[in-house]
Amino acid sequence: MNESTSEIRSQVSDAEWLQRVDLAACYRLVAMFGWDDLIFTHISARLPGPQHHFLINPYGLTFSEITASSLVKVDLDGRKVVDSPYDVNPAGFIIHSAVHAAREDAQCVLHVHSVNGVAVSAQQDGVLPLSQHSIFVLSSLAYHDYEGVALEEDEKPRLVRDLGDKRFLMLRNHGLLTVGRSVAEAFVAMYFFETTCMIQVRAMSGGQALRRISQHIVDGAPTQWELVTRGAGGGLAWPALLRKLDRADPGYRD
Repeated sequence: MNESTSEIRSQVSDAEWLQRVDLAACYRLVAMFGWDDLIFTHISARLPGPQHHFLINPYGLTFSEITASSLVKVDLDGRKVVDSPYDVNPAGFIIHSAVHAAREDAQCVLHVHSVNGVAVSAQQDGVLPLSQHSIFVLSSLAYHDYEGVALEEDEKPRLVRDLGDKRFLMLRNHGLLTVGRSVAEAFVAMYFFETTCMIQVRAMSGGQALRRISQHIVDGAPTQWELVTRGAGGGLAWPALLRKLDRADPGYRD
């Protein structure tokens, strides 16, 4: 443990440190899976306790550089509440703060500009029921129309209205967003979202007529989602992903 890590670790609770480690891991995994867009998207996580405090990336670091100790603690307006040598991008917190404020279950909000996700977000019909992955997305999917770069406070109520109680939000002509009861859940949801989009792009490029999954199968997907993922990622996939990351890129724990 280096000096900077030790200093931060001594200042925070065990619960906050665990959230920091999970969120740093999430950033590294997004980079590992190729969903990052230089430094230009964000993943935020709510901290335990009565205050509305959140962790977000230090603006200017790539996702593959982010560590548990470098994450910045901010309030609901994106302002630093603990001194940090790193800058934050309050404008980048617009979408995240809107969702966190509206949804008590939004412990983690994950937003990416993945190539496949943006491609499908530009298609008129959005996500199609073409794969097993897609049924889980379609069972809890909302859309929000593009209003330009998300810099304006007055977009928040429309975004919150469009998201409603859904887990997946497709930002038209922009990208993908997932909401999770934990960092693990938000990441696993994004894996299904981006994979759904990748399969759709490839299927549509094949030149054959597409076979769509029936609506009654989609309707049964929520129950299957919880069973298959064991709590949407926390039980099985997330520990396995952390082991994978520890073998390849363990620096996120610093």
